[in-house]
Amino acid sequence: MAKNSYSSFNKHNIDNNFYKFIDQEVVSGLKINADDFFNSICSIVEELKEENEGLLQERDNLQLKIDNWHVKNKDNFSFKDYKELLIDIGYLLPEPDDFAIDVGPVAEEIYNIAGPQLVVPVSNDRFLLNAVNARWGSLFDAFYGTDVIPNKGDMAKSSSLNLKRANKTVEIACDFLDQVVPLEGASYRQIKCVEENTNKLLFKLNNDKIVALADNEKYVGINKDGGILLRNNNLLIEVVLDQNASYHPSAISDVILESAITTIVDFEDSASTVSNDEKVRAYRNYLGLIKGNLKSNFVKNGKSLTRKLNNEKVYIDTNGKKDNLSGISTILVRHVGIHMTTDLIQDIDNKPIFEGVLDAMVTGLIASHYLKDIPKNAPSSMYVVKPKLHGPKEVAFTVKLFALVEKALGLNDKTIKIGIMDEERRTSVNLKACIKEAKDRVIFVNTGFLDRTGDEIHTSMLAGPMRRKENIKKEAWYSAYENNNVAIGLQSGFYKRAQIGKGMWAQPDQMREMLDTKKAHLEAGANCAWVPSPTAATLHATHYHYFDVFQRQQQIINDINVDRDSLLDIPLLKDTTKLSNEQIITEIENNAHSILGYVVRWIDQGIGCSKVQNIDHIGLMEDRATLRISSQHMANWLHHKVCSDQQVIAAFEKMARVVDEQNKSDENYKKMAPDYNGYAYLASLALVFEGKQQPNGYTIGILKKFRQKALAI
Repeated sequence: MAKNSYSSFNKHNIDNNFYKFIDQEVVSGLKINADDFFNSICSIVEELKEENEGLLQERDNLQLKIDNWHVKNKDNFSFKDYKELLIDIGYLLPEPDDFAIDVGPVAEEIYNIAGPQLVVPVSNDRFLLNAVNARWGSLFDAFYGTDVIPNKGDMAKSSSLNLKRANKTVEIACDFLDQVVPLEGASYRQIKCVEENTNKLLFKLNNDKIVALADNEKYVGINKDGGILLRNNNLLIEVVLDQNASYHPSAISDVILESAITTIVDFEDSASTVSNDEKVRAYRNYLGLIKGNLKSNFVKNGKSLTRKLNNEKVYIDTNGKKDNLSGISTILVRHVGIHMTTDLIQDIDNKPIFEGVLDAMVTGLIASHYLKDIPKNAPSSMYVVKPKLHGPKEVAFTVKLFALVEKALGLNDKTIKIGIMDEERRTSVNLKACIKEAKDRVIFVNTGFLDRTGDEIHTSMLAGPMRRKENIKKEAWYSAYENNNVAIGLQSGFYKRAQIGKGMWAQPDQMREMLDTKKAHLEAGANCAWVPSPTAATLHATHYHYFDVFQRQQQIINDINVDRDSLLDIPLLKDTTKLSNEQIITEIENNAHSILGYVVRWIDQGIGCSKVQNIDHIGLMEDRATLRISSQHMANWLHHKVCSDQQVIAAFEKMARVVDEQNKSDENYKKMAPDYNGYAYLASLALVFEGKQQPNGYTIGILKKFRQKALAI
């Protein structure tokens, strides 16, 4: 890796390639120039540096007090005394009086459309385009290409089209249409063609009978290619009719669903941007996305392909008026947390600056390209998801940062909205206070079980050994966490104003199971939930047609129930003697495999998120949140001597061989066994053996150190 070169600017050191990127690529067409930008960022860095450091120090101080209390009271735990400690040290804050958020006009996709949400690493241009283009998806492709239809017997997929499977695809798609946009006394299986193109939609059936929609209010119009647009629960469906292309007696050749309504473009847990060049490439991808000129060139099945952003959909409404629909998701961007630093700029002490500050300024500058062209009567906002915040002070700090960025870039006040990731324990127990700090900016709260569990383990590391991972969800804190997130959001006025989200379905190949279970997120009152792929977004979109989330939220509003005490219930293993040696070995091997499978790609190939086979050879979409819970769990068991150093090392060596075998078809993969001395393997060990000392249990410090070593080879 070539050494970075810097130039001095306003007592700071600026990476020369980064300066060139801002000067030659970003500010073109904007009123601000590169020097103005860097003067502003240097000023903001210095203004916020001490406060940022103070917030991180407060985290450490609180953790030390909690650790000391657990050591002192290990054999005499009292929940009442524990709660009093948390109140006394300022960890658990008083609940604020009731209030309602007031963020002003935002995109309809934020406040009025319930639907799936994708998260995609900004560092992968192809994945980025796939995700943002997933606003629309083929239900036929989703049914035919996944295990929704069992891949066996006469329904098995093959190199050529299986007509029985194709026919079954149409059948279940028609079942879906019959339930959510029914016809009067007929089935979509019988459709032959559209009879009339008026403000009332009429179909001719195979028996030449004419039928109408049961509810003509669901008819939106006809697109330029003849597809029929319908709306249900404020989500669009396009029914494509082409008798020649259909594999079924009906004329339906496809059903296109509005799928990923919003997409979070991620600079954080799913991205690996360690070097300066990697970070600049990530910013460049975001710039291309915002300016609409991002392209990805790749080879698939021996063919060279180019992917770019979808065009708008053009349609004629029921009054004969031409109109457009967005071809892409509404974009949110997730910055890094306040604990991360970057060498793109070095401060007046020649130290790396806080990366979250830079993310806010650079993405705000890039977003200016579309903000400057928005009509005055349209929502002019950018949507930033902020992760890893610990409590209301850190939310207030982020709001202050956004205000400084707006002033520096000449943006209107409160242009930059905030999505609060409810994934840290101190945020969960003080969520209402966190929301209040951003009540005129907040457009999103979201649960993240993996990070939340990682912080749960780290915060209570010295309280005792934790339950096995699969059992931690069974504890009282977990249900309280998921329920409170919805209840407090609605209590704070989120209904028809902001998103309440739920976490990821991690198994991209288990779509039948996702269809059977993920509806629970809607029933819980969440109006968006994360999915791992565009195909999953299309399938998950069917849930929002079957179930009216906003109606469910109205029911919850009438019976708000917030349980803060259960959030403080520590998921401890009550009696370690009840664990057999086999259970202990199985648990640590599972954790070791999870860590190795992810870290080996992160360190050696710079892949921040990908489908990783678990110990049972099931593909899981994993990012640093997965790594945090596994490494903290092993560190906890090591500290409390549930397992030994030797057992952990034996588990890592055994699982390294398994991971090597699972990745043998990857030509870029570097084997870990039998030497066990590569940077990926050593990083994996460090995550466990040094896990207790890592601030908040975060993994980025160790990952970054070993990735830098790998890049230096």
